[in-house]
Amino acid sequence: MAMPEKPKEPNLQNKSHFREWIENNTRLIRIGILLLALLLYFLVLPAPIRIIFESAFRNSRILTIMLVIFSLLMVSLIWSAGQELDKLVFLYINFHGKRPLWLDRLMLGFTQLGNGLTSVILAVVVYWKNPILTYEILLGTITLWLVVEFLKFLVRRSRPFIRITETRIVGLRARGRSFPSGHTSQAFFAATLLIQYFEVNVWIAILLYAAALLVGITRMYIGAHYPRDVLAGAVLGTVWGFLGTVIESYWQLGVG
Repeated sequence: MAMPEKPKEPNLQNKSHFREWIENNTRLIRIGILLLALLLYFLVLPAPIRIIFESAFRNSRILTIMLVIFSLLMVSLIWSAGQELDKLVFLYINFHGKRPLWLDRLMLGFTQLGNGLTSVILAVVVYWKNPILTYEILLGTITLWLVVEFLKFLVRRSRPFIRITETRIVGLRARGRSFPSGHTSQAFFAATLLIQYFEVNVWIAILLYAAALLVGITRMYIGAHYPRDVLAGAVLGTVWGFLGTVIESYWQLGVG
């Protein structure tokens, strides 16, 4: 009498290999999801706005180069040697040498220039002279904040003090994730937008960018961000500032 066949067991080994691959490549998968989401977002934009974006990138090599740099920075997060370099530079700025109390207070105060509240104050100040610039600052600040938070959610990079025990924290511990630096991005956004809008001379432009750069340095000084977080924030904020002209073009077109 023939024995009944045993039901085939599922190939657990293949499943475990697939699960292991996902766990080992989580960051890469998140980056891929982000790039896909950005592509889909671009495709659903109204045609006039998409044309403005396309012409902006076509006519500006700076924007294209910066987006390439930002993409490379994101991909570099999966590179272990990059993490070691990040740690080395971070500890030099955060921990090396003497740190007098007055310098701590100065850096902690200066870092607030990258706070969203500072952008709101700036928007209120310029309102009486140019309401459209106020709307550009507010809309740019809000959308940039959303993009930064979305990136942090996808990349999920821990703050330096989570992994580096030698981290020196000045002030309160920063909350949330680390990549990219929101304060740095807001500082570079404001600097770029103001430079473009008022067509300032080269020395004032250097001064504004130096202030934005110092905000980025303070983020490492107080123990909140790695160097690549700051660099990514600077690139993203600068790109957002250049794209501020898109808002004005949108306004002039009267697209609803």
